Amino acid sequence: METVIRQRIRSLRLARNWSLDTLAAQCYLSPSTLSRIETGHRRIAVDQLVPIARALGITLDQLVEPEGDDDVVIRPEPAVADGMTIWILSRERMINGQTVAKLRITDDSVATPDELRVHPGREWFTVLSGTVRLQLGERTIVVPVGEAAEFSTMVPHRIAALGGPAEVLTIFDHDGKRAHLGGTPVPH
Repeated sequence: METVIRQRIRSLRLARNWSLDTLAAQCYLSPSTLSRIETGHRRIAVDQLVPIARALGITLDQLVEPEGDDDVVIRPEPAVADGMTIWILSRERMINGQTVAKLRITDDSVATPDELRVHPGREWFTVLSGTVRLQLGERTIVVPVGEAAEFSTMVPHRIAALGGPAEVLTIFDHDGKRAHLGGTPVPH
């Protein structure tokens, strides 16, 4: 683990184009001590890691985070609901409570005003295949493959396929996940 921490310190320092002297001045260590830490010629003490992390603009937790890659690959299981197949592509602990999902939409019906949803937040999606009909209030917007849409979810809205199945990659904030995927059994 110490090797990874040393690599992180050096990589973050170099990414900022900082010399040993620059980082040393920021964290109140001597350049030679910092050099020995980076090269493995000195054991790392916790009281040194805190100012190093602070100087590099990261938390101590980020600096000492385990390197295991057992959580790198996400193997989503499909869930089917309301004319959609949903694959959750992010983990529960994603930053800002956002959820990334791939949706395969087969429902091509036009929603009545009562079927449009409203909730706090914003929504973003890009069309991977097919064409999407986005209903925003009284407007209908056609979004073809390769294009993206972003909108306030306080506007009554609904996404449907147009002329056949469509696939989208979407990002929901916490409120969007609850509104759109709330009743869907979402595997993690």
